Amino acid sequence: MVVHAMKRRTGKEREVSIALSKVMLPGTLCVPKEAPGIAIFAHGSGSSRLSPRNQYVAAELQSQGVGTLLFDLLTSEEEAFDERTGQLRFDIRLLAKRLVNVTHWVEGDSETFGLRIGYFGASTGAAAALAAAAQLPGKISAVVSRGGRPDLAGEALPLVEAATLLIVGGNDESVLCWNRIALADLGCRDKRLEIIPGATHLFEEEGALANVAELAAAWFASHFSESEQGQAHKTAQER
Repeated sequence: MVVHAMKRRTGKEREVSIALSKVMLPGTLCVPKEAPGIAIFAHGSGSSRLSPRNQYVAAELQSQGVGTLLFDLLTSEEEAFDERTGQLRFDIRLLAKRLVNVTHWVEGDSETFGLRIGYFGASTGAAAALAAAAQLPGKISAVVSRGGRPDLAGEALPLVEAATLLIVGGNDESVLCWNRIALADLGCRDKRLEIIPGATHLFEEEGALANVAELAAAWFASHFSESEQGQAHKTAQER
């Protein structure tokens, strides 16, 4: 599938290496000028930071002034193992732990310090995003799930405080069912399920992915308003 950005990107990309306790994860960071927040992407089953769908959504968020960080949840060796076994993509505890650590990296980076933080998760990455958000109460402003499996976050769902938007294709029946169950279990006050009519799991239908990007951009924008965090980022830039 080939997709193109709706608008010109407004930030400069920077390739980063995020050092965790035992692994080094590559990522692509883009922070437009005066961005109020950043969306950290958690990809799904058998995907990576190079996913054309996530890159498409990221480009639209950037065009709306939102920063983005796309990174690989697994190392190349782990991805090869996962392709053979399919085990690591469902290890939500591992994926959530790495997402939490990457969030700490974002909090400490000079370019992203003080920004509001959100998660954009796809497939099993959505479960990791919600599980991570549950571990970081008060730090994650918003979560968006695209065709995700939020149900796999299990006992973490009632602990989620971040405003959560679940986006599902209308023809993705099993995933839609799981999302409705997860929506009821989510503990956050601000939560919503958006159904894209006629769309299947990968949102390959004409206009479907554009609809996802528009919904995600609006959701993050509404929860990345001016705040003490945003002011802190501006102050850090002025130093």
